[in-house]
Amino acid sequence: MADANVTETTTNVTENDKNPYAYLDREDFTSEKYKIEVRGLPKYYGIGEFKKLLNEKLELQLCKVKPPRKGSGWLYVCFRNEECRQRAITTINGILWKNSKLTAQVAKPAPDPFVKRKLEEEESNHKRLKTDSNCSPVDKIKFITTPLWNMPYPNQLELKQKEMKSILIKIGQQMLKESKALTDWITSQRKLYDGLPCELQTILSTDITEAYRNKCEFTIGKDTEQNKVIIGFRLSSYASGSTAVGPIDDLCHIPESMKVAVKILETFIRESNLEPFNPVNHSGYWRQVTARITRANHLMLIVGIQAQELSSDELEKLKSQLRIFFETGKGVDAHVTSLYFQTLDKKSIGGESNDTLYHISGTEYIEETLLGMKFQVSPQAFFQVNTLGAEVLYKAAIGLAEPTMDTSLLDVCCGTGTIGLCFSKHCGEVLGIEVTPDAIKDAKENAVKNNITNCEFFVGKAEDILSPVIQRATKSNIIAIVDPPRAGLHQKALLTLRKVKKLNRLVYISCDPRAAMRNLVDLARPSSKQYLGEPLVPVKAIAVDMFPHTKHCELIMCLERLSKAMKSNECTTQENTK
Repeated sequence: MADANVTETTTNVTENDKNPYAYLDREDFTSEKYKIEVRGLPKYYGIGEFKKLLNEKLELQLCKVKPPRKGSGWLYVCFRNEECRQRAITTINGILWKNSKLTAQVAKPAPDPFVKRKLEEEESNHKRLKTDSNCSPVDKIKFITTPLWNMPYPNQLELKQKEMKSILIKIGQQMLKESKALTDWITSQRKLYDGLPCELQTILSTDITEAYRNKCEFTIGKDTEQNKVIIGFRLSSYASGSTAVGPIDDLCHIPESMKVAVKILETFIRESNLEPFNPVNHSGYWRQVTARITRANHLMLIVGIQAQELSSDELEKLKSQLRIFFETGKGVDAHVTSLYFQTLDKKSIGGESNDTLYHISGTEYIEETLLGMKFQVSPQAFFQVNTLGAEVLYKAAIGLAEPTMDTSLLDVCCGTGTIGLCFSKHCGEVLGIEVTPDAIKDAKENAVKNNITNCEFFVGKAEDILSPVIQRATKSNIIAIVDPPRAGLHQKALLTLRKVKKLNRLVYISCDPRAAMRNLVDLARPSSKQYLGEPLVPVKAIAVDMFPHTKHCELIMCLERLSKAMKSNECTTQENTK
């Protein structure tokens, strides 16, 4: 295993483990070190406005703004170093903003939540963590990762359909609150669709609901007694006072081959003389493992290590040992197709991380099949975690979009191009946008691999390159399909889509419909100087259960221009009255 010259890092309890501010003495960057408190803020303002004041008008190099508690007249602003903090205090003190005089002063850093919780428990004479209970780690990890594991699957679908109805009702209420001009339309929609702002079709699912995940990100840590190395999921949050990791053996959504590979890797780590990373004092090395698997039984492992003070020679030794272990050693039975080693370096004082990925064995990517097409998947590229569910999702999206050969499809946040390529034979052309270069490289390779010639893919943030990409559209009709990260589509990208005259339909795919609510409300706002173009309103929605045994669900919403939606509404109403 690891070379004997590599010094083992102990994780014994020290005085620092009882000091909630010990983290400030570590070299790695934390925004808590250089924090200020700004007071005297006006009663009404937006965080975006405040950031603009600091960034653009005052030219302060802030790291982040911590949103205030509701109704408070103060907030925290964090900086990258002491010089920036002192300059900010001098600049902000006494300025007038929105008729309010601001003051700024050094803010006390927040205590480490884990250490704070431990001290509170000691004072209360609680010998066990609050996260520990009569529930075993095996059962606890089930309820954390798959909370619906013991509920019959038809009941799960019923529960999720009801949840989607509830969310759509709230979306309609919020649209009405923000736009009185939608009153007549939403009222008529509610009459047609049992109180909903649009039609909600029956929830879709796949026949296979077990072992469906093709990607998992595991934590390398120790069990509840801090004795045994475990690769699995955290049993609780850091702030709740626990860093223990629970086993994955009995989790129903993880494929058996992935479990086998993880258990084999555990033996390598246990036999090495390097400890798992300790999030309390930031000692230790082994940190995380990402596993990806495909229908063709391709298996990719990305083993992440906190490099600490390991030399380049020591890291090379570890990479060599890991490669030999899986190629010819005890790890052969894991059948790893693609092996990567990742160094997770400490964040610098500027807050930048220098994580590095090394390909050390096997192929550089794995291959997946989706709707009869082959897709290569690189280690950091996005791909839906449920392949069979993705087929159901994309078929439903194509059905809602109704593209023709005279359609230019804008695939926003396209990942490895899966959605756009699946649409390609149903439309005239596809223009895909993605911020991750490796994903775009995969998308282009996937187009060639499947002999698809009507797709182009572009690297960049949607908010930055969407306008020039739209100008490349050659068809008379534009349909946008948006599958953004959980936080939603960037406001600038949203405003760009709204004002495209040739765009009459937008399909929005959301893994967190509640988080998408702001995007959907903004797309439906009345036309104004900021919101150019006719409003886009929801006309149809379909839920797709991509995550059986969990509470999560994907929601696809089809939006159309208000005038077109109103005409369709009138036709539906007339048909219903005949």
